Amino acid sequence: MKCPYCNYRDSKVVDSRMKSDGTVIRRRRECLACKRRFTTKEYLEQSPLIVVKADKRREPFSSEKLISGIRLACSKRPISSETIDEIASKVEFQLREKFTEEINSREIGNLVMHYLKKLDKVAYLRFASVYLNFQDKEEFLSELKDL
Repeated sequence: MKCPYCNYRDSKVVDSRMKSDGTVIRRRRECLACKRRFTTKEYLEQSPLIVVKADKRREPFSSEKLISGIRLACSKRPISSETIDEIASKVEFQLREKFTEEINSREIGNLVMHYLKKLDKVAYLRFASVYLNFQDKEEFLSELKDL
């Protein structure tokens, strides 16, 4: 692994820890040249998931797009980036566990709404208003009453 400080191409692993769901290994490394330490993350390489959109288009699943949508719903709310990343990881883990190749975009939205509803009602309503495509205030008020 190349050192991010001096670009030396060799380092040794000082510490390894597995994330609780077993999908990521965090490694602390030490450069053999400059002796500085840095962190790397090792992920399991998985086959790509394809998202089937409402209009039947297909596109590769993007965890960055998932995080971006959750982050937008949670903006200006007391929700940490770590919590947002955790929700995205849980959603992606469940999708990969349940589906092998193709996922309906509805499944993704339903999972995100499930976690946001438990976490923060305002973030949930923000996400739901886009995801469920409310057409008027009555639909929004109906969802609000259900909360």
